[in-house]
Amino acid sequence: MDELKKYRDEIDEIDDELIPLLLRRMEVSKAVAEYKTKRGMPVLNVQREKEILEDVSEKCGDMGDLIKTIFSAAMDASRALQHNIIGGGKELRDAVENAQRGVLSADGVPVACQGVEGAYSSITAKRLFPDSPVDYHRHFEDVFEAVNKNEARFGVIPVENSTAGSVHEAYDLIMKYRFYVVGAYDLKVSHCIAAVEGARFENIEEAYSHPQALSQCSNILKNFGITGVNSTNTAAAAKLVSESKNTKLACICSEEAAKKYNLTILRRNIQNVSNNTTRFIVISKKLVIPDGADKISLIFSAPHTTGSLYRVLGRFSMTGLNLTKLESRPVANGKFDYIFYADVLGSVYDEATLNLLCALHDELEEFTFLGNYREIKEI
Repeated sequence: MDELKKYRDEIDEIDDELIPLLLRRMEVSKAVAEYKTKRGMPVLNVQREKEILEDVSEKCGDMGDLIKTIFSAAMDASRALQHNIIGGGKELRDAVENAQRGVLSADGVPVACQGVEGAYSSITAKRLFPDSPVDYHRHFEDVFEAVNKNEARFGVIPVENSTAGSVHEAYDLIMKYRFYVVGAYDLKVSHCIAAVEGARFENIEEAYSHPQALSQCSNILKNFGITGVNSTNTAAAAKLVSESKNTKLACICSEEAAKKYNLTILRRNIQNVSNNTTRFIVISKKLVIPDGADKISLIFSAPHTTGSLYRVLGRFSMTGLNLTKLESRPVANGKFDYIFYADVLGSVYDEATLNLLCALHDELEEFTFLGNYREIKEI
């Protein structure tokens, strides 16, 4: 232990020597920011950073990669300081300043969702916007188009389930349309298996439902030898089974959908996990930041360099922000490029948070602020 204490004391001495040098580096960074401000120069100089890191690697030999990591962090901190002084990201700052604030309301204007009445999207839309009519659409993209054409004020779409994971089609459409996310709702999903009158559970051969619902109820399907058949959504599956009059067919849906289409509920709470929850988001062409907004959604790319994603994520940590989701999706360009969707806990009305977003907006080739909203969790 005495030997370990000796090493630790030596490290403390070295750290004490480093601190003044790091503070001196930051003071020089401030002067650099003022110089760049006067001349309208960007904060990030990719070529200079590359040259510095290559020089560090060469000078440090076998320790080159490790020391490069330390220098990379120092440069990231330096750039963050410069961004705070220069105050870039005008486009994003203007969008936040001009955003509609207050209670999220459709004001009686239709709200779009995928499916038919009784689907979980329908249930969510009615809970979020009880005073507005719900327009139903066959496909997820039809919901986005309804919002795009101003046929609906908002669209409600599922993006992930606590059991089955992300709804990849939804994220791909978010990437495509770049609409704002203005709200979210976590709906507790309790599935039932339902069939026409006279059907018996032991005689069911096929169960229709959305692929996500089939995945969420895979145990009961496997255990009883029932074949899952894909449908556009859970309520559409209920409608199909109701119209079939076939006692060997069933659907996996909500109790509301089963009642809507006059089906007999054969089993309740059939999902694999008891606290099964689906997260829905509200999309909008107009930026609305509701009262109590505490979650931020973003789309960004990372440069094709070693450690680039790590460095971008480190900026959030440096600002004290917690990422709750990071989803990568392929860019359809045939080059195996990827773009990232992220959810971050925070508010754009916090100066440090807005400064970070503006810095990334200016630095990254691809960066979209999707919104700052409140996520309602069903009790």
